[in-house]
Amino acid sequence: MNKKEEFIELINKSYNFKKDSFILGAAKLGDEVLTDTFVRLPLKTFNRHGLIAGATGTGKTKTLQIMAEQLSANGVPSLVMDIKGDLSGIAVPGNMHPKIIERHDKIGLPYIPSGSPVEFLTLSDEKGARLRATVSEFGPILFSKILGLNDTQAGIIAVVFKYCDDNDIPLVDLKDIKKVLQYLSNDGKEEFVETYGTMSSVSLGTILRKIVELEQQGAEIFFGEPSFDVNDLLRVDSEGQGIVSVLRLTDLQDRPKLFSTFMLQMLAEIYSIFPEEGDLDKPKLVIFIDEAHLVFEEASDALLDQIEV
Repeated sequence: MNKKEEFIELINKSYNFKKDSFILGAAKLGDEVLTDTFVRLPLKTFNRHGLIAGATGTGKTKTLQIMAEQLSANGVPSLVMDIKGDLSGIAVPGNMHPKIIERHDKIGLPYIPSGSPVEFLTLSDEKGARLRATVSEFGPILFSKILGLNDTQAGIIAVVFKYCDDNDIPLVDLKDIKKVLQYLSNDGKEEFVETYGTMSSVSLGTILRKIVELEQQGAEIFFGEPSFDVNDLLRVDSEGQGIVSVLRLTDLQDRPKLFSTFMLQMLAEIYSIFPEEGDLDKPKLVIFIDEAHLVFEEASDALLDQIEV
């Protein structure tokens, strides 16, 4: 058995999975594409974290797109964060092109152009369904993390949330929480102190400044109604294909606070709503972040801590 035959045997043996999998491409030996020698990915592996690494132009985004398409075809929905606008084309069939056909012939797969079922989402004024959440839904702990408050300031936020709950005061957006804080530091101070205790005016001022900073980074457009439901990310279409939810982030590279705010809320919702199910044969949802370094370089410490957990 020569080197090529040994390599083909190794690939076929290594990528022969008992459970469901999909073809990512064909193996190469040197510069030669080995026809019908497929590299497969088992659906079960998508229960884990993963990294697609490579130099510029080596096909990282295209690999991500193929994964999302194949997962969709296997009934697995995904959330794809599109920082550069490169992934929108997943919604429509590709064009027939001699080079694409030639490439597929080398791989050993027929080229059948097809689109995936897609819903476009946005956090800003980009086209798509707007994702929003209320301040109340964040809760005092998560809201304090977003603002980067210390323990004393976070304690004040917790008491303020309790005051609003006790008095049926809705906290929909940042304007609401600012108005409550301003009221409690002035006209409502005496009423508040009688039931909930004193609050440092210095700490209140710091919290208000932190909220203004959040507004200046554009995060105020995320707070409001109607709130997004993470269960909407789990949908499949009438043909059993997973919906690919493409979150358009092309205008958020200079607004890391907005992205961090959304991610913290979404992860908190996923952890609290979705049950712990162990190592499933295929995931219920896969999250892809294209060009992740662009959105995580300026991400908040709270978000990085949450993802590490």
